[in-house]
Amino acid sequence: MNAYLPELRRQGLLARPAWDLFDRMFEDFGLGLAKDKEWVPSLDVAENEGEYVVTAEIPGLAKEDIDISLSEGLLTIKGEKKQEKKEETDTYHVVERSYGSFSRSLRVPNGVDLGGVKAETADGVLKIVLPKTEEEKTRKIEIT
Repeated sequence: MNAYLPELRRQGLLARPAWDLFDRMFEDFGLGLAKDKEWVPSLDVAENEGEYVVTAEIPGLAKEDIDISLSEGLLTIKGEKKQEKKEETDTYHVVERSYGSFSRSLRVPNGVDLGGVKAETADGVLKIVLPKTEEEKTRKIEIT
């Protein structure tokens, strides 16, 4: 159904003012659906038997531009994507790349080994590995 929305709007079959009101509601709550909002990296969170893995897309950022902290069960990733210096002779017709500072926070489950947390970056992807403590690792429970 979502694929048909632009075509329905184009044909005038879907009232645009109602959608504008809907979009503004999300903007008021700061949920970031508007296209002119600041840049925020996308995250994936995965879990396997021994660890949690957080992966973030951070193209164009050096590791020096990223700050990662884990405090009271809250993993916070902060950084800044700096805009390249524009030459005075260049005339830009379209600028689609986003710049600015960002901050993303995730609640981390209990049972993470804080001493074993590792982070690495390669090819514009940040990978944070949060190992589970021995107590949190999955154990098979036999039914008697």
